[in-house]
Amino acid sequence: MAVAPALGTGKSPQPPHLIKPPRLQPGDTVGLVTPASAPFNVHQTLIEAREKMHNLGFKTKVGKHVGEKWGFLAGSDMHRVEDLHAMFRDPEVKAIIAIRGGYGSARLLPLLDLELIRSHPKILVGYSDITALAVGIHRLTGLVTFHGPVAVSTFTDYTRKYFLETLGNPQPIGEIEDPPYERNLQTSNRVWTIRGGKARGRLIGGNLTLLTATLGTPYEIQTRGRILFIEEVGEEPYDVDRMLTQLAHAGKLQECAGIVFDRMPSVRPATFDPAFATNLSIEEVILDHVEKLGIPACFGLSLGHVKHKPTLPMGILAELDADKGRLALLEGAVV
Repeated sequence: MAVAPALGTGKSPQPPHLIKPPRLQPGDTVGLVTPASAPFNVHQTLIEAREKMHNLGFKTKVGKHVGEKWGFLAGSDMHRVEDLHAMFRDPEVKAIIAIRGGYGSARLLPLLDLELIRSHPKILVGYSDITALAVGIHRLTGLVTFHGPVAVSTFTDYTRKYFLETLGNPQPIGEIEDPPYERNLQTSNRVWTIRGGKARGRLIGGNLTLLTATLGTPYEIQTRGRILFIEEVGEEPYDVDRMLTQLAHAGKLQECAGIVFDRMPSVRPATFDPAFATNLSIEEVILDHVEKLGIPACFGLSLGHVKHKPTLPMGILAELDADKGRLALLEGAVV
């Protein structure tokens, strides 16, 4: 079994060639797993997850250990990675979808059977804590993984459209449209251009906390010449500042071709007992870090912990038009 390289080798693994997984077609079976935390109400959540996948046109197969719980984790590391491996190995399963995020996906990275994943490439989808698996697996195997909804996400028409098109269509998706707005006379995505211009590069990104946690490990995010997308939830602005500072110290921001930030609607000073009496807004924090980079960058796309979100493939060629606040996928992510 080929597992992830251990620390202390003095060498960073070379990026492997890109592997695109087979596309997801109507009637296919998707595997449901819990690589991070367990649902609080397991039975109701599982009913919801399966119902949503069935309504999208897919059959479901549930991991053997789904429903287990060990504190804040969905069972032991060995049981969670066993479910993941079983889904990659199962010929009936065409895509693997996390039921939810939470915490704990990064604990599985050293246990992954990389040769199994390379030899049985499949769609892997999730966001938030699942960023650890999406980035780590892409880094060490070259498999195109997907930042997208978990099984119990809100599948609006917009989310559903990009989930099905990105995972089911071998052709390029092209420019990602604005999500719909229903109130306050809002008719555009209201994206703030930090620095204008266009950039092309392979897409990489996810949740900021998890991206930062890869630094100094074999799963370290590679940003050179890439378009980096970042989302975060529930943190205060100083937390985001700390993580962006760490990425900058590691040279990761400076290497990017362009950067796209989610709207991060929940990133703000705490309502009760904030960390500091005076504060910076999330816009001020991002401007301070990004403006000096001299690369196309924008803030305000709908990418993370929001109900309308596209499915974004890691490693696929993309173009950012920061003046228009638009991101386009220039090649298909599946075969």
